Amino acid sequence: MPLLQFDVIQGRSEAELHTLLDAAHRAVLTAFQVPARDRYQIVHENKACNMVFQDTGLGFSRSDNLVMVRVYTSPRSAEQKQRFMAELARELRESSGVQGHDLMISFITNDKGDWSFADGEAQYLTGRL
Repeated sequence: MPLLQFDVIQGRSEAELHTLLDAAHRAVLTAFQVPARDRYQIVHENKACNMVFQDTGLGFSRSDNLVMVRVYTSPRSAEQKQRFMAELARELRESSGVQGHDLMISFITNDKGDWSFADGEAQYLTGRL
């Protein structure tokens, strides 16, 4: 159950945001092989001046089409993470025109027992999931 949080610069239409989220979900399905309804996504829209993303010395520049994705998930293999990163980059480029230099991804790992999907119950721990 990954939870994806997106930070983008204000200005995209609702349709553009839905296209971006749909593309990200396809990448999740491909890389992590989760059920289709295992979809948890949050979008934060920010003023351009509130998003400072440089290049860590890699020599590229970013545009206002920048997308920052944080993936909260139980442990994933290096292969799964790399597959997700590549799939997300491809999906966003093809569906939303987001170029590779405008995509940043970070994984935040936690345990399955750290999740409650409803009612204050840790469903992974109680065996419901």
